[in-house]
Amino acid sequence: MLGLVSLFMDMSSELIHALLPVYMTTVLGLSVLSVGVVEGIAEATASMLKVVSGVWSDKIGSRKWLAVAGYGLSALTKPLFPLASGAGEVIAARFIDRIGKGIRGAPRDALVADATPPALRNAAYGLRQSLDTVGAVLGPLAAIGLLAVYADNLRLVLWFGVIPAVIAVAILALGVREPRRVQAGVATAKAGKKGMDWRAARELPPAFWQVVSLAALFTVARLTEAFLVLRGDQIGVSVVWIALVTLVLSLAYALSAYPVGLLAARWGRKRLFGLGLAVLAAAMLLLGGVLPLGMPGFWLGVALWGLHMGLTQGLLSAAVAEAAPPQLRGTAFGLYHLTIGLMQLLAAIGAGWLWQTIGAAALFTLAAALALLCLPALWLWLHEQPTTKEET
Repeated sequence: MLGLVSLFMDMSSELIHALLPVYMTTVLGLSVLSVGVVEGIAEATASMLKVVSGVWSDKIGSRKWLAVAGYGLSALTKPLFPLASGAGEVIAARFIDRIGKGIRGAPRDALVADATPPALRNAAYGLRQSLDTVGAVLGPLAAIGLLAVYADNLRLVLWFGVIPAVIAVAILALGVREPRRVQAGVATAKAGKKGMDWRAARELPPAFWQVVSLAALFTVARLTEAFLVLRGDQIGVSVVWIALVTLVLSLAYALSAYPVGLLAARWGRKRLFGLGLAVLAAAMLLLGGVLPLGMPGFWLGVALWGLHMGLTQGLLSAAVAEAAPPQLRGTAFGLYHLTIGLMQLLAAIGAGWLWQTIGAAALFTLAAALALLCLPALWLWLHEQPTTKEET
């Protein structure tokens, strides 16, 4: 159910976000720089709110209704985009949407762990991530098809993003039941405390902080998908087909995340993380043109970038769930998402500066080297939790 919630909300978001930059620049008259600043600050806002919502989900002993509030707030913003008559309204809708994302992220991820037996957590996070990424494929595809049907009427097509958002909220509110043991156990652990206790973060074990540190390194090494799109444009991918960059990487991500979660029980996370870093390095070398395969090499690099996401992201979430005490899972996921969000912002700024200073090819080569340099940290910091026969 949580995977389907992610699928429909991501379909809604990506249908809108695939068109939003063009909508903001051509219909509303914003500059590209303005769009970039809005997106960066909005994502940072979402990351910071994930800590607050995660802590509160531990505090009040309920995760589902915080997640419902977050998804519901995002759903309410969807009609604001086609209704907007000016840039201020779109910017306001974008911020409110990111506030909703910040509220829902950590409680939802903690709820996956609460509802899943330990031996199935890798598969559970992989399944949720796969379904989320299926939505990221369907959204842009729907946008392309609807634009063809409705003669490039951006405002009309944006209305279609409302439908899957409403479906997502309905599934979460009506189809997901929160485990009672979580509500009782967490509420008891936090009974009698007033306000938000940030000192709880100190109770998180070293293994959690090691996972977060690994995730931060991974985030810097992989850059962001925006740079893949820019690289495609630079080497001659036509505007008509540039949306295929997002589709190819999302498809590779969606097809790999769940099988990787299943394989983790047999191979262990370390091996799959190591493979993910090697795949990322290969992708960066292909995207940078160091491996001279031309346009086929570029598309192979895009697919490998998506595969690397499937090899790492679900397992990182499972590692966070395993390392954090059950009563602090919301706090743990909030801090994890905050770290990732801030590193994405810093990496994007740094990568943009390096692109202009040393060039795109050198930037991707540097990213490949950084991915390989993460391997020693992986083997030193990541500790596998042995699985017993009873758990399996």
